Amino acid sequence: MEEVQVGRWLWSSEYREPVQVIETQQIWGTTTCRFWVPSANTVAVGDASSCTPLDQAPPLEKDEVTARAAAGRILDHLAKTPLLAPLFSPVTPLPHQVAALARACSRDPVRCLLADEVGLGKTIEAGLIIKELTLRNRAARILIVAPRGLVTQWVAEMETHFGETFTLLDPASTDPSLWRRIDRAIVSIDAIKPLKQRRGWTPARLHQHNQDRFHAVTKAGWDLIIVDEAHKLAGTNRQVARHTLGRALARSARHLLLLSATPHQGKTDAFMRLMSLLDPTTFREDGPVNRDDLQPYIIRTEKRSAIGTDGTPLFRPRQTQIVRVEWSGEHRLQAELYDAVTDYVRTGYNHALAEKRNYIGFLMVLMQRLVSSSTRSIRTTLEKRLAILEETLPPTPADGPTGDDWWDLEPEEQIDEAIRAERSSHQTETTQVRLLLDLARRCEAARPDAKVERLVDLIHSRCGEENDPDLKFLIFTEFVPTQQMLAEYLTARGFSVVCLNGSMDMDERRRTQQAFATDAQVMISTEAGGEGLNLQFCHIAINYDLPWNPMRIEQRIGRVDRIGQTHDVMVYNMVFSDTVEQRVHEVLLEKLLVILNDLGFDKFSDVLDSSEAERGFEDLFIRAILDPENTDRYLDTFIASVQEQARQERQTLSSLLDQPILSAGDVRDYLHSPLPALTEHLVVSAIRARGGEVTRGMQGFDLRWPDGHRQAGIVFAPPGDETDLTLLTVADPAVSALLTRIAVASPDQPIPTVRIPDLPHEVRGLWSLWKLSVSGTSGPSLIAVSYFITETGRSFPVAGRQIWDALARGAYSITGISTADPALCDRSRSGAADTSREIGLNGIPAIYPILFLRVEGGHD
Repeated sequence: MEEVQVGRWLWSSEYREPVQVIETQQIWGTTTCRFWVPSANTVAVGDASSCTPLDQAPPLEKDEVTARAAAGRILDHLAKTPLLAPLFSPVTPLPHQVAALARACSRDPVRCLLADEVGLGKTIEAGLIIKELTLRNRAARILIVAPRGLVTQWVAEMETHFGETFTLLDPASTDPSLWRRIDRAIVSIDAIKPLKQRRGWTPARLHQHNQDRFHAVTKAGWDLIIVDEAHKLAGTNRQVARHTLGRALARSARHLLLLSATPHQGKTDAFMRLMSLLDPTTFREDGPVNRDDLQPYIIRTEKRSAIGTDGTPLFRPRQTQIVRVEWSGEHRLQAELYDAVTDYVRTGYNHALAEKRNYIGFLMVLMQRLVSSSTRSIRTTLEKRLAILEETLPPTPADGPTGDDWWDLEPEEQIDEAIRAERSSHQTETTQVRLLLDLARRCEAARPDAKVERLVDLIHSRCGEENDPDLKFLIFTEFVPTQQMLAEYLTARGFSVVCLNGSMDMDERRRTQQAFATDAQVMISTEAGGEGLNLQFCHIAINYDLPWNPMRIEQRIGRVDRIGQTHDVMVYNMVFSDTVEQRVHEVLLEKLLVILNDLGFDKFSDVLDSSEAERGFEDLFIRAILDPENTDRYLDTFIASVQEQARQERQTLSSLLDQPILSAGDVRDYLHSPLPALTEHLVVSAIRARGGEVTRGMQGFDLRWPDGHRQAGIVFAPPGDETDLTLLTVADPAVSALLTRIAVASPDQPIPTVRIPDLPHEVRGLWSLWKLSVSGTSGPSLIAVSYFITETGRSFPVAGRQIWDALARGAYSITGISTADPALCDRSRSGAADTSREIGLNGIPAIYPILFLRVEGGHD
C-alpha cells in the first residue's frame, strides 16, 4: 500500500474498524505503526500491512449492522429508562415496590430508609435496589446486616427472587481477609457489634478483640450496605454499642439502605440518631423533625394504600376472635396450678423488687407466661429452677444481657438466663418450687390441658364450617415445651404436624415449610421459628398462648396476612377465662384498636414495636397480677399513655404518608420493555458477525463466542421457574463489552444501502448512528443518537427512530454498496451534536460515528 502517514485513518483487518495512525517506524524494512483504536479507546502497535485504505474496506454485513444498531438502541434505552431491575429480576414487583425503587435510585448515592409496614416486602425492595445498582455498575461489593434470626432468610430470598448469591459469614470464625475477597456477604448484627464485657477478659483484650473483628467487616471496601431492623442501631444514646456500629457501617459505604417498619417508635431522639446515619449533616440527635428534610430520605407505604398489579387492594380482610378456655371439674388440678404459680409469682416478684434482683423479677414474669402456656412448659422450667436452688446445676453469673439486649432475646433464651440466675436467699423458694413441681407433675399425669382440648374442638369446628377436612392451621406458641406437647397431642389424634423453631437451620426450615405447603395440615411455630415465614397458602392462625405485647401477635399474624393471600384471614387468640390476663388482653385489644384506627393506623407496629413498649406491657401485666383489684386503673393509665404516643407518632409520620404510589398501569409500562429483545439481537448478531456461533435450542440459545467461550441455555428475558436456564443481561461483562466497545465507522468506507419494508417507498436518505461519550458528568457517560437526513437535505427525527428500530430488529435487507455524500455526512455530525445539547448532556461530548447507511423505503 502507499506510504502510511501520521494522522491518516485506515481500515484495520485485525480490529475490524477504522484506526488512526499516530506514529510510524521503519524496522528491518517493515513499517510498524502505533494506532489509536477508537472502540477500545486504546493505542495498539501493529504492522502497517494489516491495514488498507478506507475506500478498500470490506462492506459491513447485515449481522454487524444489526449488532451496532441494537447496541445503540440499548445505550439510548439505558439513558432514558429510570429503572432496569424490574426487567431482569425473576420476581414481578408490585406498584409500591417499583415506586420505592424509583425513589431510592433517583439520587446518587442511594442513602435512604425503607419504612413500609410489616408484610409489604421491604426485602423485595432492597433486592430490586441491589439489582438496579448492579445492572448500572454502581455497586459491586454488597454487605447485608440483619438480625441473627433473619440472615438465612435473606440468603434464600436473594437467591430465589433475584439470582444473587450471598455468603453467610460469621466474624468470630472467619479469616479477616475473607471479607475483602467476598463481594456478596450477609452477617448477623449481633456478630459484629462491639462486646461490652466478657468474663475473664481485661479491658485491653476486649478492646483489641472488638477492633479486629469490627474493622475486618467495616473496612472491607463495600459499595452498598443494607441493614435490616435498622431501628436497633439507634440505641439509647450515641455511646451504645449498636449505634457505634451503625456509625461505622454508615461511613463504610457510598450507598446505605436502612430497613425498618418502625423507625420512630415514639422516641424522636432515637429516630434522629437513626436518620443521622444516612446524613449526619442534615440530621442531629437534638435537631427538629423537619418534613422537607425527611422526605428525600424516607420511603414508606401502608398496607391500606397498597394495590396489586391489577389495581385491587393488596390485602384481604382480617377477623380476630378471642377463644375463652374454661376450667371444668376435670381440670381442677390445672386451675390449682395456675393459682399456685400466680401466688408464687406475686411473692417472688415483690422480693425481687425489694432486693433489686432483676433476674429473679424476670423469672417471675416468665413463670406467669409459662403457666398460661402449658403445664409442660411450667413443669420443665420448675425442674430447672429447682436444680439451681438445690445446687445440682451451677447458677449463671448475673452479668448477662441487660437493657435492650434482654428484650431482644427469644423467650427460650430469657428462660435459660433467668432460671440459672443467682440462688435465692429465701429458703421458702425452694419449698415453694418443690410443691409447685409436684402439683405440675400430677396435673400433667391426670389429664391433658384444658386449652389443648379446646384447640382440637376449634380445629374440627373450622374444618366443618369451611367444609374442608384438610384445612391448614398455623399455631403459635412462645415456648418449645408447649410446642412439643402440642405436636404429640395432635399427632396422636390423627393430624399431620410439622414444627418450626429458632434452633433449625435454613435447610430444615425450608423442608418444614415445604411439608406444610404440601402434606402437613398443622404447623406449630415458636416466635423465633416464625421469623421470615411466607405462608399465604394458609389463612387460619391460632395464638395458643398470647405474648403480652400485642405487636408480637401482629408479627405472628403477618406470616399468613401477606401479599398473595387469597382468603379472609381468621385469627384466634386463646386465653383462660376469669383470669387477670384475659381481662387485660380483651381491654387492650379492644381499646388499642379504637385508638389506632381513630388516628388512621390500621396496624400496631408504628407504636408498639420497641423494647420500651415491651417493658411497658410487661409492667402493665405484672401490676395487674400483683394487684388485680386495681387492674382497671392500671389499664386506663396505660391506654392514655399509648394514646398520647400514638398521636405523636401520627404527627411525625404524617409528613411521610402522602408519597405517590405508582398505578398498576405504570408498573406494566416498566415491565414491558424492549431491552430483553434488544439484548438478544445484539448478542446473537455480534457473535455471528465476529466469527462465533449461535444455535437456538428448545429452551434457549447455545453460544460460542468469538474467543471460544461457550454458554448453554441462555435466555434474555427472566426464565421464571426454569432454573436450568441462564439469564444474560446488560450487566454481564461480555454484553457490557459489546456496548462499550462499539466499532466506529467512517463516511470514507463503503456504505451499505438498506431497504426497510415498513417505510414508505419515497423515503430515501442518509441515516447515521453516533456514540456520544462524556467524562466527568453525573449523567449518562455513554449514549447513542441517530440522525436521518433526506437526499434533499431535510431532517426527519421520527423517521430516524423508525429506521433505528427496524435496523435493531434486523427487519431490513442490504441491497447494495455506495459511497457517502460528504455534505450529508457533515450535516449528520452537526445534527448529532445538536441532539446531544437538546438532551441535556452535562459537558462537551466526544462524538464518534457508529454507522452510515443509505436508506430506502418499500419492498424489493
